[in-house]
Amino acid sequence: MSTSDSGVVVRLTIPGKPEFVGVARLAILGVASRMRFNYDEVEDIRLAVGEACTTAIERAQGANAVAHELHVRCLIDLSRLVVEVSDSMPIPAVTELPKTESILDERCLGGVLIRILMDDVENIEDPDTGGRGVRMTKYVASPVR
Repeated sequence: MSTSDSGVVVRLTIPGKPEFVGVARLAILGVASRMRFNYDEVEDIRLAVGEACTTAIERAQGANAVAHELHVRCLIDLSRLVVEVSDSMPIPAVTELPKTESILDERCLGGVLIRILMDDVENIEDPDTGGRGVRMTKYVASPVR
């Protein structure tokens, strides 16, 4: 956990294996439930993070990536929760095929679910690992009083 100019940052790194997706879901459950989200919103966030992790793992397995990690980064501030899920698979050069799809690929159910469950969603590139991922934002509905 660290602090940024706009809030607190929580980071989690897990092996890119299906059996560790539950760890990411539990971690985000703990983070989101400490904010002013209602039960349904917390469950939406948890499901979206699980789908992002699962899709990233499936994408890596499709590209025959042997050992990779998933990085979950949460930026917590008063008005929103921003969750980034990225992998450690370098982005293939244009000449290297087959090209692996992004986590938000509209052809897979995970990408569609993430877009439905979260308020803002975008693809990202992780400058630290050279991998790709998704940034998901959920805004807190009720203002602080």
